[in-house]
Amino acid sequence: MYFSAPMLILACWLLFRMHRTLDVFWLDQDNAKSLGVDVPKVTRNVFILSAVLIAISTALVGPIMFFGLLVTNLSREMFHSYQHKTLLIGCSLLAISSLLSGQWIIENVFNFETTLSVVINFLGGIYFLYLLLKNKVV
Repeated sequence: MYFSAPMLILACWLLFRMHRTLDVFWLDQDNAKSLGVDVPKVTRNVFILSAVLIAISTALVGPIMFFGLLVTNLSREMFHSYQHKTLLIGCSLLAISSLLSGQWIIENVFNFETTLSVVINFLGGIYFLYLLLKNKVV
């Protein structure tokens, strides 16, 4: 825990500093290149930071397969913004609040003795099917 907290703070800070570049990246690679973004370097840095954040969260919480899918899509629908500054903060707050409130609801309201990951994977699977059917992929 003591090793992961500084790594987590550093990775989040570095990713948050890149929010303007990620906004340009949202357009596409050709526009990003024409606006002066070093596309391979930014792509590599985002993948490295994402891998660090995923490794830390998996080590601390355990594998929750559909949680990232749920939080990112719900925050995108809730905030209606394409600015990464808003999305990063909103997604982080939504993830923290949903984990804490979900665990509290399971333990205190329903008196279940199951872990939150079981419920999240169940709801995430249903939401994943909804996204597939909504976009007519299946």
